[in-house]
Amino acid sequence: MTTPSLSIEHNVAQQRFETHVDGLLCRCDYRMSGATMLLVHTEVPPRLEGRGIAAALVRAAFEHAAAAGLKVVPACSYVRAYARRHPETQALLA
Repeated sequence: MTTPSLSIEHNVAQQRFETHVDGLLCRCDYRMSGATMLLVHTEVPPRLEGRGIAAALVRAAFEHAAAAGLKVVPACSYVRAYARRHPETQALLA
């Protein structure tokens, strides 16, 4: 099951990409180190898993990094797996 259209927001103050599904917060947290974005945690509530929400959040983070000229460190295990599955992200990895 997939979620066709998510409204993903870049919450700069909280350093995360986020969306709400069924009233629940889903997020991909990051920390900045100069021009490098460390993607440190991805969280989707268990009852929402399997809908592609985590992938959409991580994709938004990589798209932001590309647009801003940032490098990415996949510190989160989910982000590392995402990067392995998406070769287009390799050029962004620090």
